Amino acid sequence: MENETNTYQRLRERYETGQVPWDHELPPPEVMAELANWLPGRALDLGCGYGRAAIYLAQRGWQVDAVDFIDIALQEAARRAAQMGVATNIHFYHASVTDLRDLRGPYDFALDVGCMHNFDPAQVRAYHAELCRLLRPNAIYLLFAHLRNPGEQEDESWRWIDEALLLDTFSRGFVLQRVERGITQVGDGPPWRSAWFWFRRLADTAV
Repeated sequence: MENETNTYQRLRERYETGQVPWDHELPPPEVMAELANWLPGRALDLGCGYGRAAIYLAQRGWQVDAVDFIDIALQEAARRAAQMGVATNIHFYHASVTDLRDLRGPYDFALDVGCMHNFDPAQVRAYHAELCRLLRPNAIYLLFAHLRNPGEQEDESWRWIDEALLLDTFSRGFVLQRVERGITQVGDGPPWRSAWFWFRRLADTAV
């Protein structure tokens, strides 16, 4: 709970002050390339921010549930969706992505661009359980995450996700299909190890 509170305060301050370097009109190229292979269905946008991915999906015929725990981000996302004429295709939810009790699946596609990598192990497990509940078999979960550096310990100096924890958690109920690793720099911040992960939901199994 303490980690989530700290993350909320940090992100809310960014939205209040306009320090949102991830605010772009279009989603990342990896997302657009993935969606080129899909017919429209139901999508789940986790940590949607200003809604750039949700709006892009809706413009292509998808029905989207978009979740964020920063209310002012959701208000702007809803405004932009209305401006683009796709408000009826998107439902915005003010919630933590680790507790999606108000959402009902199944979803064909789930997307997380830079949300889950802020989580501690307990939050990762809760998040994973919600995705197992909500995604249909063979659904794709596409994740972008900043990765903790090798040997870096859990303390107040880091945020990002331990790749070993991520892969171990999602070995239950999912199969990893593809990884693309790289280095990412957001705004004037430091560069970080990062990766895109493509997971496929398995048929219902014990998780």
